[in-house]
Amino acid sequence: MTQTAHLPDRSVIVIAGADRVAFLQGLVSNDVSGAVPGRAVWAALLTPQGKWLADFFILAQDGELLLDAERAQADMLVGHLSRFRLRSKVTLQHAGAAFAVHVAWNGRPADAPGLVLAPDPRLAEAGWRVLARGPVGANATAADWNAHRLALGLPDGSADMEAGKSVLLEAGFDELNGVSWSKGCYMGQELTARTKYRGLIKRRLIPVAIEGPPPPPGTPVLRDGADAGTMRSSQDGRGLATLRLDALSGGALSGGALVCGAATLHPAPPGWLRVPD
Repeated sequence: MTQTAHLPDRSVIVIAGADRVAFLQGLVSNDVSGAVPGRAVWAALLTPQGKWLADFFILAQDGELLLDAERAQADMLVGHLSRFRLRSKVTLQHAGAAFAVHVAWNGRPADAPGLVLAPDPRLAEAGWRVLARGPVGANATAADWNAHRLALGLPDGSADMEAGKSVLLEAGFDELNGVSWSKGCYMGQELTARTKYRGLIKRRLIPVAIEGPPPPPGTPVLRDGADAGTMRSSQDGRGLATLRLDALSGGALSGGALVCGAATLHPAPPGWLRVPD
């Protein structure tokens, strides 16, 4: 049965105007032209140094781009993007209560007036992004969705990444279709490309099973007393942790248990995640 949940911590930014695609194209990590009715694009906004600032889904409807973003970041995003508007024929606006963000999984949600629907572009199992101008019947909670995305190993913005510090390829943006390698320049492209083509990734955001009390985000992960990473989001015995690759099996730090606060972490990389042997 299809499960549908309202995500109150997310909001919508509306970008309109003749230059909307070209404007956003030079700023974000993915190819904005791929966002058309019925198809979404997942992209990130980076610092000039190539570090994560925010990520969002881009959906399209009636001559507008709709950014499904974290509610806490919406005003920041409007202000930040507006600085680059210059002479571009675009308008940016936080939609506020005009839209509600939902997600559906285990089946396609039913069409209804006022809905903007698109499959989640990261994984088929992630389901659908649903932007609604009116009420949507929900039969699941945001916590249910959080458990589902943790089981899939999907990152959730600032819950799993640090503004000005995290690198996209550490968080799976390559495997999860969050980066275009062919579209041309965008802010932070140089570091992103160098990280990929020189094999500079030393840490990855890895799904973990948690044995013991859930560690708060930011708790250091240790192996035999040495730094092995940092805990990020978690729920119901599952979580994501940024781990050094040499702390995984076969690496220089392999051997003892991964200890995080009073808990032990057991890495469980999903099939989509590419980790060196």
